[in-house]
Amino acid sequence: MATEKNRANINNWKTRPFNRWSFHHVKKFIPSIAIANDIQHQNLLENAPVSIKGFILKQLLKATATDAVVILHKGKIVYEAYANGNDEHTPHILMSATKAVVGLVAGILEHQGAIDLSAPVSAYIPQIIGTIYQQVTLRQLLDMRAGIVLDEDQQKQYDIATNWEPVPEGNEPLGLHDFFTRLKSSGKLTDQNFSYVSANTDLLGWALECATGRSFNTLLSDLIWKPMGAENEAYITVDKYGAPRCTGGLCVTARDFARVGQLIINEGMHNSTEIIPPSLINDITSNGDGDAWANGQWGKAFAPISKNMSYRNGWYMINDEPQIMFAMGIYGQNLFIDRANDMVIAKFSSWKEPTDYVALPLTHQLVKTVRSSLRV
Repeated sequence: MATEKNRANINNWKTRPFNRWSFHHVKKFIPSIAIANDIQHQNLLENAPVSIKGFILKQLLKATATDAVVILHKGKIVYEAYANGNDEHTPHILMSATKAVVGLVAGILEHQGAIDLSAPVSAYIPQIIGTIYQQVTLRQLLDMRAGIVLDEDQQKQYDIATNWEPVPEGNEPLGLHDFFTRLKSSGKLTDQNFSYVSANTDLLGWALECATGRSFNTLLSDLIWKPMGAENEAYITVDKYGAPRCTGGLCVTARDFARVGQLIINEGMHNSTEIIPPSLINDITSNGDGDAWANGQWGKAFAPISKNMSYRNGWYMINDEPQIMFAMGIYGQNLFIDRANDMVIAKFSSWKEPTDYVALPLTHQLVKTVRSSLRV
């Protein structure tokens, strides 16, 4: 572990073996800003351990390179485990599971009347006029149906702008806002089926800030983190100018990520206070376009897991029985929510590859294993 700690840096932090340390020490090498919790109002979870097919579960956790897992049943911790230096107070990067949290913030703001998700991005960010994104709506960004594909050069420029990669010699350092305002008419347009472009959610985050006049970290803190009783402060990575990486830079503890899941099971309520509008939860679980998913970029790849899926507000839906709502990030970051069985699984990992085609189905098998055990 000392070797991983001493050798991890901006060049190698996402690769093995360094990611086993770096994924829960991100702010040591990428600038980040805090998302405050309220230490006077923490929602402390009750422990109620149960036996969950111990050998099988442990084998699945090992096979999927698990860093942390918290399983809730009926709002109580029934299983919790940590590895690679993580513990209950360790923020771990969510990667693209961040998008699901951003989707909740966007939906809450729309419910409050602070933003119109059907409006074009340019209505909130005038600098986008004249770029390939000028006619794209916030809703299309949220649902990965913007119809835009970055070419190879644009993707390289985006990677530099995120502040997650070293700046190659001879390249100009730039921030996320620079990247978007320079995206003129080059770039590819596709149909409006599901097409995953990480830049979409970073642009959405900028729009949320412009619409409200508030920083994203403040929005998340005030709208979700404090009112739900988060146990720990979270943080999010930022670019060289302080713009948040809303597509994947959120770092939270497994317990607090599980709290988000339980909040959804509780219809957005905590201590008789509505935090997430039930109408938003219903919209996410009911209004994703199944055809757009099936005909989109990942429809065939996910067919072995389910042929009945959709994507809405950064959340993936498996529309089988029982319906599963989940957030997903590369290298094995997940939040699974089974509302019918009052079950939440927050799972962090450090896979060897961004997408591990063995660990991915095994992770979904883990969900089924836990569910069958808890239903006995």
